[in-house]
Amino acid sequence: MDHPRLGRYPAARHVIAHLSDTHFLAGGAPLGGLADTVAHLDRAIVQLRRLAGSLAAILVTGDVADLGEPDAYRRIRDALQPLADETGARLIWVMGNHDERTPFAEILLGEPEPGGPVNRVIEVDGLRIVTLDSSVPGYHHGVLESSTLNWLDEVLAEPAEHGTVVALHHAPIATPLALMDVLELRGQDEFADVIRGRDVRAILGGHLHYPTQGEFAGIPVFVAGSLAYTMDLSAPPRELVGIDGGHSVSLVHFFDDGVVSSVVPVGAFAEITSFGEQFLREVEDLDDAGRLERFSRKREATGG
Repeated sequence: MDHPRLGRYPAARHVIAHLSDTHFLAGGAPLGGLADTVAHLDRAIVQLRRLAGSLAAILVTGDVADLGEPDAYRRIRDALQPLADETGARLIWVMGNHDERTPFAEILLGEPEPGGPVNRVIEVDGLRIVTLDSSVPGYHHGVLESSTLNWLDEVLAEPAEHGTVVALHHAPIATPLALMDVLELRGQDEFADVIRGRDVRAILGGHLHYPTQGEFAGIPVFVAGSLAYTMDLSAPPRELVGIDGGHSVSLVHFFDDGVVSSVVPVGAFAEITSFGEQFLREVEDLDDAGRLERFSRKREATGG
């Protein structure tokens, strides 16, 4: 059912739940003996379940498993597939540097030994989502192989109805974190040459373990936070510190003429204010002047 819009912008045409860096271990073991990655994902699932009917896709941008263990992949697949079924969203996986191609492909994609980078094209209601494998077997930095770039060039030769989203683990964006430059995506100039001037509307990535955004080749880049642990940007500049807190997912809204990414904190927090559906219906029934009076006008402070 369509609802009236209360401002100048129409409703988003596509909404993607963007998750990253879940770092599951076999048996559901805590990461580093401390971070309960299963509980963090479970809480995110509870929150995303509220969006049933509005999500086009659930996208996980890499480091799905911490050690590439088959049981870890089975556990996270079995946790997220019911959410995708309930919400009507397409579940999409991206390779990360902690992932291993063979169990990743076999368990998450239902495909045999890939024999190379795990790159895919998924169409979701006219929005083309291209997943790129930037992993380097045996290493943690990122590279897009020449075969991947040639393949991507061919994919982008024909524009998609509602444009293209490129998803990869190693987001091509600067970071203030010490040492993370070593683990960045290499060959970025060649990547830029392929996507510049095409129909790519956004680049979605992970790897950094904190939500951030920027621009690459004139295209907005959105990085989702980690559901395993978060890098503390308030740590001293030459230290790399991960904390078991600040977990989040992102919601990426694709409008006809723009893209917005918003961070959703994961956890049970005290509710400070709330306006329910009944209030929204009342506002919708008013004209513009009535809406301003009902919801925009400041109320006088009361003495205490």
